[in-house]
Amino acid sequence: MLKFWKKKPAGKEAQQADAKAPADASVPESGDPTLHEALAEIPAPAETQPETERFVAPVSKPVAEEPAPTIRGWRERLSGNVFARSLGSLFVRNPKLDDDLLDELETTLITADVGVEASTELVEGLRKRMHKREFADAPALLAALRQELIALLKPVEQPLDVRGKQPFVVLVVGINGAGKTTTIGKLARRWRDERRAVMLAAGDTFRAAAVEQLKTWGERNQVPVISQGQDADSASVIFDALQAARSRGTDVLIADTAGRLHTQGGLMDELGKIARVLKKLDADAPHEVLMVIDGTTGQNAINQVRQFRQIVGVTGLVVTKLDGTAKGGVVFALAREFGLPIRFVGLGETATDLRAFEAAAFVDGLLPASLGGEAQGHD
Repeated sequence: MLKFWKKKPAGKEAQQADAKAPADASVPESGDPTLHEALAEIPAPAETQPETERFVAPVSKPVAEEPAPTIRGWRERLSGNVFARSLGSLFVRNPKLDDDLLDELETTLITADVGVEASTELVEGLRKRMHKREFADAPALLAALRQELIALLKPVEQPLDVRGKQPFVVLVVGINGAGKTTTIGKLARRWRDERRAVMLAAGDTFRAAAVEQLKTWGERNQVPVISQGQDADSASVIFDALQAARSRGTDVLIADTAGRLHTQGGLMDELGKIARVLKKLDADAPHEVLMVIDGTTGQNAINQVRQFRQIVGVTGLVVTKLDGTAKGGVVFALAREFGLPIRFVGLGETATDLRAFEAAAFVDGLLPASLGGEAQGHD
């Protein structure tokens, strides 16, 4: 029989023998290669499995932060807006203060989606003041227009305060293509940067791509995402997420929902179900129903808000895509029609381009630069 072990010397000889042993000597010395092969086939211990497959935990290794983007001012972001371009060209074409200028101004406001009633009301007020000789020239009229537009928007300039509830539940609603999921990702980044614990709920179970997109935002922002896959019950997913958020001491829970057309009654009713289910855990939840509106949809946004408000009680608005082909005037129409707080506006693609709404900064970004430094100082 082969001898696999050598007799170990005692005392100091043993210590010297141990010191000479190779550091990776994890198997006994042997001339029989079959022993080494047998030992190599012993399986390694299985890794610990996660608690539940519903939790998509943030990545454990540090994720490289995105380079801080250059924050461009409101005027620079809104300069391509139809409203801004139309007003700018109007005062260049017709710098003379007269009724013709006011008629063109009314047409410009209507075509920029401010709405017929609001546009007529604004211009007629300015016309009366002009006939009273309150304006010396066209720049004075422009300054008066600025004051009127800011006054229209100032009541809806109400920042969203997520303090006071833990977790503070934000239910995000809107039609397909409005930018809901992207807005959620930007909000998560915003509140994470404020040192708040954030969790996302993938309640848009109608589209598999929506769940994956939200998970990508979760990984990018290092916040957990609760999901159950495509075709799961949306109310169940968000209910589970609220339970998880409460147990983890999360500050803000942001719940995505399926994009719904305001004309689809069955899907709209599902939103009401989500709200009812959440109230089983928290009678005040959701604490904010944030509706995302595509700024390019124009007056159709009015009908969207009216329908969603009836079903789920919208409490705040986010207007996106205002930096591109949007006419921009819909913001004034929404403020006049509903008086709902406009929490944020989307002025670009980066996370910092989701801005807390500021009435004066928004108006100054739309008006011609002839107002001078007054309109230039907003970041």
